[in-house]
Amino acid sequence: MPITVPTGLPARSILDSERIFALETHEAERQEMRPLRLVILNLMPKKVETETQLLRLISKSPLQVDVDFMKTSTHEATHTSQDHLVKFYENLDALRNNCYDGLIVTGAPVEQLEFEEIDYWDELTRILDWAGSHVFSTMYLCWGAMAALYHRYGVAKHLLDRKLFGVFPQYLQDEYCFITNGFDEISLQPHSRLAGVDEDQVRACPDLQVLTWGPQSGPGLICTQDFSEIFSLGHWEYDRATLAQEYRRDTDRGLCNVPFPTNYFPHDDPTLEPVFSWRAHANLLWRNWLNWVYETTPYDLAMVPALRAAGKLGTDRSIRHEPGAPRRDRYRPLETDGYGLVRGGFDKVNEEF
Repeated sequence: MPITVPTGLPARSILDSERIFALETHEAERQEMRPLRLVILNLMPKKVETETQLLRLISKSPLQVDVDFMKTSTHEATHTSQDHLVKFYENLDALRNNCYDGLIVTGAPVEQLEFEEIDYWDELTRILDWAGSHVFSTMYLCWGAMAALYHRYGVAKHLLDRKLFGVFPQYLQDEYCFITNGFDEISLQPHSRLAGVDEDQVRACPDLQVLTWGPQSGPGLICTQDFSEIFSLGHWEYDRATLAQEYRRDTDRGLCNVPFPTNYFPHDDPTLEPVFSWRAHANLLWRNWLNWVYETTPYDLAMVPALRAAGKLGTDRSIRHEPGAPRRDRYRPLETDGYGLVRGGFDKVNEEF
């Protein structure tokens, strides 16, 4: 089924070229159905690029989805035209009385700052609090996930010794979870961040569960027990060339200590086209999330605040599973030659391995 985008949105032409069916608002209004309603809080500097990446993933669902775009008022975007923001984006005050099936909060390149030092932090916390009553389920990405974990659950952010940059293996922690249903035991997830979260605090919080975890990257996907909040520490929404563009941007600036993207360029040769090794799991994650929201959200979105207040978010259909631990045998982290995961496996602890 199609996604519905505001009339004239630049991403529409890109989606059309990729054979992704997108309806503009006046076309969708002729269809007699209740589509899912999403709102995207886009904190990234290059908003059109991020819009396209997210809409590409949302389009993989068989459901019709209407999308609104939200911006902050206390921070002025410098990489996107004001005309684009005025035409397609609204702030919280304009959307406050709306209820949504889902909210998406993107990352932002502010990881090295303390949360309270960010000029729109107070406004962001108001948006997250509003979502707690007016949105059925929220997907947070990268820094957005760190910010929400800190604000809502007190999970601390810490700076990494070295930027985590590249594509890293993630081990599935619960094969029966709705959000990761169908995931392979190992998936690949792009990461591009200077910070991480306190894993001990995540594990100690009874409301949170780790769904995927990697030996280099730590938790890649975290969610609440009722799936009302999904936290993706990596960037499954990235397209094939995003990490390459970031790498060349930083090297062209002459920045020191720019890490080479791990497990990304074939044979670690940046003249070759990167391997798009995470696309299937990215599509599956977003399809699972949207389908779960569709199966459990009320037809009348005006009921969402009462359901949130009562703690009833489709839990009558939820099957609770304790998150599994990382593998208990001697399975080694897979190694790489720069072109996918090629070595590794079981140590020979007995004749079976």
